Amino acid sequence: MITTEDNGVRSGTLYEEVAARVTRLIDEGTFKPGDRLSSVRKLSQQLQVSISTVMEAYRVLEDRGLIEARPQSGYYVRLARQEAPAEPEVSRPSRTPTAVSLSDFHGMLMRDIGNPNLLHLGAAIPNPELLPIGKLSRTIAAVTRRHGVLSVAYNGPLGAEALRVQIARRALGAGCTLSPDQILTTCGSQEAISLALRAVCQPGDTVAIESPVYYGILQCIEQLGLKALEIPTSPRTGISLEALRYALGENEVSACVVVSNFSNPLGGCMPDDHKRELVEMLSEREIPLIEDDIYGDIGFADERPKTCKAFDRDGWVILCSSYSKTLAPGYRVGWAVAGRFMDKMTRLKLTSSLACPTPTQLAVADFLANGGYDHHLRKIRKVYARQVLLMGQAVGRAFPTGTCVTRPEGGYVLWVECPPRVDALKLYEWALTAGMTIAPGPLFSAKQKYRNCIRLNAAFWSEDVERAIVRLGQTADTMGK
Repeated sequence: MITTEDNGVRSGTLYEEVAARVTRLIDEGTFKPGDRLSSVRKLSQQLQVSISTVMEAYRVLEDRGLIEARPQSGYYVRLARQEAPAEPEVSRPSRTPTAVSLSDFHGMLMRDIGNPNLLHLGAAIPNPELLPIGKLSRTIAAVTRRHGVLSVAYNGPLGAEALRVQIARRALGAGCTLSPDQILTTCGSQEAISLALRAVCQPGDTVAIESPVYYGILQCIEQLGLKALEIPTSPRTGISLEALRYALGENEVSACVVVSNFSNPLGGCMPDDHKRELVEMLSEREIPLIEDDIYGDIGFADERPKTCKAFDRDGWVILCSSYSKTLAPGYRVGWAVAGRFMDKMTRLKLTSSLACPTPTQLAVADFLANGGYDHHLRKIRKVYARQVLLMGQAVGRAFPTGTCVTRPEGGYVLWVECPPRVDALKLYEWALTAGMTIAPGPLFSAKQKYRNCIRLNAAFWSEDVERAIVRLGQTADTMGK
């Protein structure tokens, strides 16, 4: 306790005293850049002052640039101004559809992922040290014993009912009211997106996408013989609705694909009113929206963001997701809610992979049901929030003047836009020789734009990674000089 409102201390002195106490904690390193501070209610209880006093103290600290408020999340220690680079502006891709040819790039990155001797700063994979491997191993052993023969039998294209029940229950938190029969299990989100594109498109069709965009989506478009129409995208609010509306008026578009929550690689999260407008815009034109929500569960705020599917009234939205980024990449447990395209996607599933592995579905279902998943999410959300901020801070210190870095509110990837003189492909080649990987910008564009950009993965943050960022930034700074 520092004092109370009952002892005659003026309120101005009191909130300033609270602000001074928090400032000391920051200066002494108790709370470091990126750390979440105590909630207003909790701090008021700890110091035995009113909630309004704590709120006023936090407001003062915000004005001083020491902390920042995040909607629905709380207050965080702010990065030092000189260490927080500006964010990239809205992208400006070409306005014409184009064929995709990125197979060589993708093969290059997949080869790197399989090399255990490299420090992985490029691929968007979770840190296995943060995954509940022991608990999952015990769970899969228990469910296979419990289900016996059923654990090794086909469970049909829809997948294990126990898993679909859990997915339907959790969908309420994303704003969706679903029944288990509306859910189709897939081998990861990648298969879900591929099935969705196959269900709604024919070779030669044009698909509107964010720009930059996850290269796995580009790979699907390439393999299916489709064309990509890149739409300007904000690192804060996602795909530009104004630009998309214009593009739909100028082009015949068969589908639109977005990563609505914490997109890869920009990290933007579409506001609810944007999601509603996007769904309405496409539904009016009877254009399917394929929504990848693979990062939706790892937002840094306490409240999970809604999906575009939450605003779907006519079944034109195909929601895709998986547990690859949060729980177990190798389990390949994904799913789709296909709306009016459910029958067609189910038939396609039958002719492609027939069914998904039963043991992993049962294990994930059990983990969801017993509360293990929610406990795990609470842990990794805090860790990734801190690591994303620390990596952004390190980039700000080490990279050339003029470098811009995204500030995502979820996920664990950062998009780094270097000055134009920096060649991302040459930086990638140097990184390999230095024992690390990065994802060069051209991977994220059908036209292989963003040659001065890279994507970094903060999931593996450590002192070794921090030293690698310093070396990477120093090398980038020498380019073009």
